Amino acid sequence: MMKAMRFHEFGDPDVLRLEDVEQPAPGEGEVRIEVAATSFNGVDGNIRGGFMQGPIPVVLPHVPGLDLAGTIDALGPGVGGLEVGQAVVGFLPMSADGASAEYVLAPVEVLAAAPSSIPLADAAALPLVALTAWQALFEYAELTAGQRVLISGAGGAVGGYAVQLAKAAGAHVIATASPRSVERVTLAGADEVVDHTTTEVTAAVTEPVDVLLNLAPIDPEQFTALVALVASGGVVVSTTAWMPTPSDEERGVRGSTVFVRSDAEQLSQLVARVDRGELRVEVAERVPLDDLPALHGRAASGDISGKVIVLPHGEG
Repeated sequence: MMKAMRFHEFGDPDVLRLEDVEQPAPGEGEVRIEVAATSFNGVDGNIRGGFMQGPIPVVLPHVPGLDLAGTIDALGPGVGGLEVGQAVVGFLPMSADGASAEYVLAPVEVLAAAPSSIPLADAAALPLVALTAWQALFEYAELTAGQRVLISGAGGAVGGYAVQLAKAAGAHVIATASPRSVERVTLAGADEVVDHTTTEVTAAVTEPVDVLLNLAPIDPEQFTALVALVASGGVVVSTTAWMPTPSDEERGVRGSTVFVRSDAEQLSQLVARVDRGELRVEVAERVPLDDLPALHGRAASGDISGKVIVLPHGEG
């Protein structure tokens, strides 16, 4: 038996319950992992609330937790190249049971070796958000050295990685953030930081940008106003999938929405950057698994700043 946080129906955070369940056995192409940590992502709340049943058809009861850091505990049939005791990270399939449990099954193709330079649990703060930042900047926006990028909503977990990665790629980074995040965004390497609570971003950015990356809920009119800052032929990329990403066809400004995917090769590259000291993994909080319902509640009221990891074995 093992402990797992599950919900049997969609609804508010109080549908989450810590339960004793059977330890799963790995099937073909799977491994079982003893979970060091998972993390909270905004999509977790949307899945639990029942708002993602179309794109992410989970089977109830469901264990949340898309990010994984842990140690391989058992190998399924036909698994090669991995061994029991190996430390790994991964972005789990969205519709499968997640890592808010003491053990989880993972398909081998989503796993990468964990960073060796940071605590294993902290590595749970990396997969989904760092992959989102990487794919947004380099697949969707095709960012290159010398370009100017405006990152709207840079104070969140994706933003921290986006600022670091864009700066490392040789871009000039302008970031918007609220007062509680300004210092963090500055430390991440932003060349300019605009406090969007006191300053009109359209007035603060005086030269056109090549890329606009939006990472936060934004009023459609504000979003359209920001698009005017993008140079002709530029790109608008957004992670807010519930609203359309504006473009400006007359000026050749294309808009696209990021749908992050698990990619073990990209994750391995990100891990290598962490171990070379080129990418900093920030953990704002570490909470035990039984506090997950409260964490979901705090997230719903906007009371989370930075990345929170969840520890199934209770160390806080």
